[in-house]
Amino acid sequence: MSATRFTYLGPEGTFTEAALRTLPEAATRELVPMVSVPAALDAVRVGEAAAALVPIENSVEGGVTATLDELAAGEPLMIYREVLLPIAFALLVRPGTTLAGIKTVTGHPVAQPQVRNWLRAHLPDALWESAASNADGARLVQEGRYDAAFAGEFAAATYGLEPLVTEIHDAENAETRFVLVGRPARPSAPTGADKTSVVIWMGEDHPGALLELLQEFAVRGVNLMLIQSRPTGAGIGNYCFAVDAEGHIADRRVGEALMGLKRICPKVRFLGSYPRAGVARQDVRPLRAGTSDAEFTAASDWLARCQDGRTDI
Repeated sequence: MSATRFTYLGPEGTFTEAALRTLPEAATRELVPMVSVPAALDAVRVGEAAAALVPIENSVEGGVTATLDELAAGEPLMIYREVLLPIAFALLVRPGTTLAGIKTVTGHPVAQPQVRNWLRAHLPDALWESAASNADGARLVQEGRYDAAFAGEFAAATYGLEPLVTEIHDAENAETRFVLVGRPARPSAPTGADKTSVVIWMGEDHPGALLELLQEFAVRGVNLMLIQSRPTGAGIGNYCFAVDAEGHIADRRVGEALMGLKRICPKVRFLGSYPRAGVARQDVRPLRAGTSDAEFTAASDWLARCQDGRTDI
């Protein structure tokens, strides 16, 4: 395995590359752009890279389905870090292009919902076609295949383009979450401000089936931060669920919730417990009464005393 190489969704100049470069360890690694999320993750699976950074969630569009599906299928991988990156687009054009001269635009499919209102207001007749990434869209503009691309302003110099308009975003404070993914290993120690990600396959479909899954978290006071259904490919009505939960697998409440899911679900894939980006321990909401590790331990000790004939008076 190449311990010195990180892959990411390329080509050069993507928001993913910008997010990767915020990690201190990226300064000592060879950063290799890949043509797609599956290609970036497959490089980790076959040992060509130690880790890959890929987008997984956007505050406007929601989950990045290519990443969610890839983590749910194939050889298991694990999330070790997350990065939050504020997102604002620039309209990149070849030198000399005016707004009136733009007939075709391109960008990553996830970018379109984030600039839809701007497009409607300023380029209502422009034809949108999706690119593999925002930076790839910039490359296609450089080659003359499109008139303009929505990408990070920092990508302009890489592709010999000019930012005709900057700071484009329909939603204020838009951001994308990226995850650093490697091969499975022991999770890092709890920090007190952690997140646990899993994929859950539901068993027999029946009234209340999803509620039964959610109750495994709810009765233990585990807050869910994301739940998204994805088709399994086994036919209409067959779904798995990507879930992000507050807490670490080493926390009793989280560990017992996962055990409960394992008992009632045909398959549960653990994707990792890792520090939450931008959240300090003191900023985490207080635990609900009865859900701390100490309270779980006390309840377990009480049960043991009952089993041993030493019940409380």
